[in-house]
Amino acid sequence: MMKLYNTTSMACSKLITQSYSTSFTFGIKAFDKRFQAPIYAVYGYVRLADEIVDTFHGFDKKKLLEEFKQDTDKALARKISTNPILQAFQQVVHQYSIPKKLIDAFLHSMEMDLYHTTDYNEALYNSYIYGSAEVVGLMCLCVFCEGNTEQYEKLCAPAKRLGAAFQKVNFLRDMKSDYEERGRVYFPQVNYQTFNDIQKKEIEADIRADFDAAYEGILKLPTGVLFGVYTAYKYYLELFDKIVHSSLDQVQQKRIRVPNQQKISILFKSMIRHQLNML
Repeated sequence: MMKLYNTTSMACSKLITQSYSTSFTFGIKAFDKRFQAPIYAVYGYVRLADEIVDTFHGFDKKKLLEEFKQDTDKALARKISTNPILQAFQQVVHQYSIPKKLIDAFLHSMEMDLYHTTDYNEALYNSYIYGSAEVVGLMCLCVFCEGNTEQYEKLCAPAKRLGAAFQKVNFLRDMKSDYEERGRVYFPQVNYQTFNDIQKKEIEADIRADFDAAYEGILKLPTGVLFGVYTAYKYYLELFDKIVHSSLDQVQQKRIRVPNQQKISILFKSMIRHQLNML
C-alpha cells in the first residue's frame, strides 16, 4: 500500500505543477520519463511554500510557514509524511542526496517575503534570489546529475544563473501585483512610483547576462533533460523579450504573458532544433 501512497503523492505534485505553471509543465514533459516525477516533486514543494507567503491572505502566514518548516524537517528526518507534497519531496531529497542547506536557504527566502517589503538592498536582493531561485535550480541539478558529483560541480554556476534569470523575469512581469497586493519591490534602489526607463534597461541587461551564461551550461546537461531545460529557457526568453519590447507603462499596467499557443509553437521549434543538433 505504500507504493500506492507514494504514487499518489507524486501525482499530487504533478497536479500542482500543471495547475500553476504551463511553462514548467511543458518543459518537464520533454524530460526522459525517469526525471519527470522527481522534478514535479521539487516544483510541488516550492510552489506550496510560495503559496503560503503569497496567497494565504487573512491567515497567520508566519505561523503557517513556521509549521511548514517544522513539517519539512520532520518529513526529512522520519522519511515519511502525511502531507503528500512533503512525502514526494522527501523521497526525492533522499534519493538524489539534495543537500539540506539548499532547502534551508529556500525556506529562508520564503521568510524574507514575510519580513521585507520595499526595503530590498543589494545584499537582501542577492540573498533572496539565491534562496528563492538559484537553489531550486541546484535541487533540480542534483536530480539531473544522478549522483555524478563532478558533473554537478561543473554545472552549478550556470544552473544558478538560469534560476536567477527566471526569477528576475518574474519580478519584472509581476511588478504591479507585487507592489499593489503585497507591498513588495524586489529590485534594489527601485521605487515603484518613480521606476523609469533607465532602471528598466539596467535590469534587462542584468537578466540578459544571466540568460547568456545559463545557455552555456544548458548545452552541457545530460541528454535526458537537455531538451526540456532548453524548452523552459526558450519560454522564459520569449517572455523576457516581450517585456523588453514593452513600454514602461505596459509593464506597470498589466502582466505580460506568452499565450499557450505560442508556448506550443516554441516547444515544436525547440524539438526540431534538438533533433537537428542545432541548440
